[in-house]
Amino acid sequence: MRKVNRNKNKLPAAQCSALLRILKSRFEKNMNRHKGLKWDQVEARLQGHPGKLSSLNEMEETRGEPDVTGYDKKTDEYIFYDCSAETPKGRRSTCYDHAAWLSRKEHKPKTSAMEMVEEIGIDILTEEAYRELQKLGKFDTKTSSWLKTPDAIRKLGGAIFYDWRYGRVFIYHSGAESYYAARGFRGSLRV
Repeated sequence: MRKVNRNKNKLPAAQCSALLRILKSRFEKNMNRHKGLKWDQVEARLQGHPGKLSSLNEMEETRGEPDVTGYDKKTDEYIFYDCSAETPKGRRSTCYDHAAWLSRKEHKPKTSAMEMVEEIGIDILTEEAYRELQKLGKFDTKTSSWLKTPDAIRKLGGAIFYDWRYGRVFIYHSGAESYYAARGFRGSLRV
């Protein structure tokens, strides 16, 4: 995986324009995700944060289909989540974090979810954020997504993940070093 320097990486103008067209189209097709928000205001904010655009581009390239899911009045930030129907294809088959990756003696995945989060410049979804996402549609009906794991669980060698089955959200635990073709992670970005 290539390293992304989100603070200095500015997308070329053509790539930036293409990404903004994709994001605008997705925004307009899914107004239920961001009632009351206006694309022109979101786009103006994005134009002023080239590093965030670079992170959104990585979210898009790893097939996360990022979209605006809210606005935080307290921090004056727009919130983007990965809104692909299933956990993003470009972020699957990862163990939870670097310590878990190091603990594997053989058959190591290419990377870990938390390393990718850092490289892309996003946050992994928390339990609260994942439940909010599920209010916007049905996600992860065939896949599952690692979530920000509480330190107490991680210290014991575990990590948590979620999915949507039987009409509800389920939380599970697993060894942080495990990885599966159908498990990846979803991210969020504030702009």
